[in-house]
Amino acid sequence: MIPLGYPSAVVKSATDTALKDDLKQILSTTRPEMVYTHNPADKHDTHVGVVIAALQALRELPRDQRPRHVWGCEVWRNLDWMPDPAKVLMDVSGRAHLAAALNGVFDSQIAGGKRYDLATSGRRTANATFFETHATDQAAQVIFGMDLTPLVANESADITAYVCGFIDQFKTDVRQKLTRRLGQS
Repeated sequence: MIPLGYPSAVVKSATDTALKDDLKQILSTTRPEMVYTHNPADKHDTHVGVVIAALQALRELPRDQRPRHVWGCEVWRNLDWMPDPAKVLMDVSGRAHLAAALNGVFDSQIAGGKRYDLATSGRRTANATFFETHATDQAAQVIFGMDLTPLVANESADITAYVCGFIDQFKTDVRQKLTRRLGQS
């Protein structure tokens, strides 16, 4: 983890390239095999700014320096609405001690009333329980991710269209279930 100290206004700017440039330098130097970032459908504008800067930086790297996998993870908006086959499943069962340590980074916010520690643990447990409707849980805690690798592999792919494609699949699934039950199909 490398805290860069950018204010939210810079991260959310569509024209300021400082964050993207720093991320590109870090990624070029570290050459990770996997990158975990926010998901582009996140509710928090600053998180969306981070993932866009990360994708832009990754797309500018030479192809042989790009990571094998790039995953956008749940933070302020979960990904339970994504089609199950499209979800990246990360089994984090049995790692409560690691989650507690990572959440400790936000201790000042937790002490101030934002219970990230309880919320993240609850979401992960809910993901594991509600993933399969008619099967016994295979994990105790699961994080869902969105595979962003196609957006890095193809720098001309439209980020908005890619994410909205998952939203469209969700809408179609809900519509089909309702119209079928209402006898309207």
